[in-house]
Amino acid sequence: MSDIQIRPVATATDLKVFIRLPNELYRDDPNYVAPLEFELGNRLNPAKNPGLKDSPHQLWVAYRDDTPVGRISALVNQAHLDRHHDATGHFGFFECEDNPETVQALLEIAGDWLRAHGMKKIAGPFNFSVNEECGLLVEGFDSPPFVMMPHGKPYYPARLEEIGFEKAVDMYALKWLPVRQFIPERRMKFVNKALDKPNISIRTLNKGDFLGDIRKVVDIFDDAWSDNWGFIPFSEEHIRHMANDLEPIIQKHNVVLCYLDDEPVAFGLVLPNVNRATRNFGGKLFPTNWAKFLWQLKIKGVDQARMPLMGVRKKLQGKPVGAAFAYKIIDMVNSANIDKGVTHTELSWILEKNTAMLTMLTDMGATIYKTYRIYEKTL
Repeated sequence: MSDIQIRPVATATDLKVFIRLPNELYRDDPNYVAPLEFELGNRLNPAKNPGLKDSPHQLWVAYRDDTPVGRISALVNQAHLDRHHDATGHFGFFECEDNPETVQALLEIAGDWLRAHGMKKIAGPFNFSVNEECGLLVEGFDSPPFVMMPHGKPYYPARLEEIGFEKAVDMYALKWLPVRQFIPERRMKFVNKALDKPNISIRTLNKGDFLGDIRKVVDIFDDAWSDNWGFIPFSEEHIRHMANDLEPIIQKHNVVLCYLDDEPVAFGLVLPNVNRATRNFGGKLFPTNWAKFLWQLKIKGVDQARMPLMGVRKKLQGKPVGAAFAYKIIDMVNSANIDKGVTHTELSWILEKNTAMLTMLTDMGATIYKTYRIYEKTL
């Protein structure tokens, strides 16, 4: 491997190379959507990303004859370790040429770095955490990724498995073509009857208290998802950071909060698929694409949406009222988005073991069309 050099990202120039490296790899892939460079730069900046505050990390770029041909990150996620106590470090932002030696060199340097920081296992990809982009695409390369979902090369899974990485868990993205009255009449009667109680109320986002509503969403999420694989809670800094990111793009009808006895107990959150608007930007928002973006988002509208989060408090899971809340949330955002011209929706990601949710969504007419895998390996 004498012609391969792995160099740490140490300067602003190095970081620019790291951010732009996938553009060449995916040059002939019509389904690749370059992330906005300024947004990715902020995520990679410890001063702007609270997730990096207490988590040691390092970025590298692989070069062949001074040509960048791969990249990777390694991170010790302290929030994950505090929760799971498994001495597992994470790799992420993995992109590479189709060359086994380059893949091995990148994963080895990430693994060596994690081992030096006391880790006994490496898992990923996480960009940078389970609450952000994660998973390696293993099925569904024939369509572009939705917002905050990764793309990938078809050869990646085999290359990782060749060097000893094994499946930890799979996650699914489901495709759904929204239609009105997708819930059978008999089930809708059950939903309406279950929710027709004086101690139950349902509302959409209060834009005047955006941060407050996001806090309510996260509080339900932290309870509802606490037993899920890889779960880590959001810190207050994360909540504020997420609210700042979401506020410019999220619409009132795309957040639903459900109350029982004045307690927020269920929620749903939907995002416009902004990848649809930025697909031809090549990662550049400034100086001129920002006007196109705003026009697409605020005036023309985006005809695709993604539901990344929905949750019902654990005490209501498995109970009729909990199921009724879930159906009602999807019914409300579905109707509102159809009114706004949405024709395609992605429901993602769903853990492979979440059979109750998968059954509910497939009964609605959704179909699994992408599979993402977290890989792991003992160091």
